[in-house]
This record gives sequence, structure tokens and C-alpha cells, in this order.
Amino acid sequence: MTALSLDRSTLDMRRGACPALSAPMMTGDGLLARVALTDAITPTQLAELCRLARRHGNGILDISARGNLQVRGLSGTSAPLLDAEIRALNLPLRDGLAVETPPLAGVDATEIADPRPIAEAIRQAAREIVGLAPKMSVVVDGGGQLRLSDLLADIRLVAISNEEGMRWKLLLGDTEATGRVFNVLRETDAISATLELLRKLAVMGTRARGRDLAAGLPKNNGVNHAASPFDTFHVSNNLFAAGIGPAFGQAKAEDLIALCDEAERLGIQSLKPAFDHSLLFFAAQTACEALTAFAGGNGFVTSPSDPRSAIAACSGSPACNSATIATHELAAKAAEDCGDLLDGSFKLHVTGCPKGCAHPEPSALAFCGTTAGLSLITQGKAADEPFASVAFADTNNSLRRIADLVRNERQTGENSAACLARLGPRRLAAAVMSGRP
Repeated sequence: MTALSLDRSTLDMRRGACPALSAPMMTGDGLLARVALTDAITPTQLAELCRLARRHGNGILDISARGNLQVRGLSGTSAPLLDAEIRALNLPLRDGLAVETPPLAGVDATEIADPRPIAEAIRQAAREIVGLAPKMSVVVDGGGQLRLSDLLADIRLVAISNEEGMRWKLLLGDTEATGRVFNVLRETDAISATLELLRKLAVMGTRARGRDLAAGLPKNNGVNHAASPFDTFHVSNNLFAAGIGPAFGQAKAEDLIALCDEAERLGIQSLKPAFDHSLLFFAAQTACEALTAFAGGNGFVTSPSDPRSAIAACSGSPACNSATIATHELAAKAAEDCGDLLDGSFKLHVTGCPKGCAHPEPSALAFCGTTAGLSLITQGKAADEPFASVAFADTNNSLRRIADLVRNERQTGENSAACLARLGPRRLAAAVMSGRP
């Protein structure tokens, strides 16, 4: 097989600033505006937001990996109108630094502590800090059934219980599993320490991130990965939460409106966009189960066993100017043909370019579009050296060969991620090359 050329040294690998409601970002299908929320909204409010997306954009909405809503296909004329009309809805819009809490925060009886008060204190005090990196983020995680362990964060506060009582472990950079332990503190001290770290980062400039303050600190090893939000969760007393999401994080406005209308019919009055491109609807168990059945019958992801929930795919071509492949078509084919490979033990990363916006962390297997074809990477990021490169026409065959190899070589009790790691790049490359001239 002849490797396809890709000169990564000529690419700007920075993922750029976040698009905001008042500062949309240009993409392949027009301007994109992000609607970041700090609290729950009603199905009626989400349906109205979808109607605005259809009126002012192209009627396509994203739910990002961090649980932000995104409206696509705006123009220079329509974007300000969308901004004004969304603000008129009086939604709980986030303004300023991203300080994120788990979607069940404050209502989950299993969490160690309610993270919302400490998150709000940080959010308010950080308004006075200028000069932070555009994508700076703080996670405040009180524990519970749905944690933000797998999200990247510059600063992370994690509630823990020890012999001294409840404390907040302060981590710098990366995910919870790979972040560096800065300290373990009481609540007031944790807030002060977080703000002081943010001030230091602001002084260092807009390229400084939490990891830049982590040198020499110990790793936070042994942390479990976050549970999938695509399930039904018993939150407290008679309250349940149903996790539902559009395939690959993108939906037509009319499909989301239909889902919201059904939620209204079932008496559901509260929902939150959540991590992993999901929506959490809060209601009694029977209403949650009925909405889940409706969503599953209309193409939404409703279960962690759905292969589509194990794929991280960016918008791809033509929606993104940087993308060279139709990522959603490739992802849908992978879910259809290789369900046993996608067992939930890893995220198959399908990206239109080496920036890898949909999954900035290393993946057991990634497909990255280039101008010449597709690069295949294992145990790495989209910009890392591929173990093989194929033409677009051979994409589906290559994925099937990898799936067949894992199926045949998987040992008893071994999941797909472990099997891919054990096989390594040479065995995977040999499988992709099999049957080729």
C-alpha cells in the first residue's frame, strides 16, 4: 500500500476559539452560533429555539460533546436577529468563563456534594479576570451517576470523602484520570485557589492552559471513565432522567421539535443538554420510558449499546471548511457494519481534518480525512502518525477488515479497546492491506 502524503507541519493544529451566540464562527455551511446554558429549560423553550434555528439558519442544530447547543447556517444578517430573539426567551444563558457541572448536579441523591454553589461563585468572581485562553474551562464535579470525568478541563474540582469529611480535589489539565493533583481543599479554599490559578493563567497570556501550571505535580491515577448518558437514571424519589441524543450530535430542527412536542404531551417540563451530545429529560419513570421509546423509533440514540454512541464524529464536509470527508456518512456506515467492534470500550474518532475537534483526546482508533484520502491512527490523536492510509473508495473495506481482525483475535473477557491496543499498529496495518494489490 502506498501511504498518502500529509504534511502536518503546514497545518494550523489549533482548534481555535469557541463560537458564541453574539460572536458566531464561520464554517462551511455559514455562521455557527453556540447557545451555552447554565441550567435546565423546558421542552417548549427548546422547540422555540429550534424554530428560530430554522428561521434564521439552515435548520440544523448540534449538541456538542460538552452539552452546548449550536445553530448552523446563519448569515451575517440573520445571526444578530437570532441573538436578539434567543435572548428574548430568557433562557439561562452562560456568559463568560465556562464553569461546568454534571447534568444531574443538585438533584442526584448519589452525589457527594452539590457542585452548583461553588461553580457559581467561581463563575461570578472570574468575570473580573481578563486575558484567559478562549477555550479555558473549569469543571466542578460533585460525583454521582453522571460525571464529567472524560471532559478536558484546565482546572477541575472533584468532590471526595475522606477521614476529614468532604473535600474538593483540585486537578490541573486533561481528563480526571490524567490530570495533575494540585491540592485537596475545603470549599472556601478551593474557590480561592481556583481563582488564583485563573489569575496566573491570565498573566501568562491567551495561549496558557491549566496544564502549563502542572509541571512536577502527581498524576491522578485510577479514576473510572464516565458512564454513558444514554440510559434512564433514577435521580431521587420519583424523579428520573432519560438520556436521548441525535446521531453523531446533529439533528434537524423538525426532529427535535417533534421530540419536544412528545415530551410536552407526556407532561415533561424540564430538560438539559448534556455531555456526549445528549439531552436529559426529567420526569416520572413512565414518562421517561415513553419518551425514550418514541425517540428510539424516530432515529435518536437512547441506549449505550447503540453503536452510534461509540462514535465521535465532527460535522465533516461540506458543513466544515476544514473537512475533506463526509464524516457522518462514514460514521453511519461504521455503526451499521461494525457494531461488534463498537462495544463502548472506546470512541471511534471520525474526523474531517487533523484538528480532531470532535475528540481531542487520543483514541484507540481514529479515521482522519486528508486531501488525498483517509489516515488511520491507533492509540493517538487525529494529528498523530497513521499506521495506514487508504483512498476514499477503500474506507469501508478497511474498517471491515479491522473489525474482522478484532472479532477473530479478541481473547476471553477482552474488550475492543484492549484488543486494538494489544494488536498494535503493525497487525492493524497488515489487516488493512490484506487483499490489496
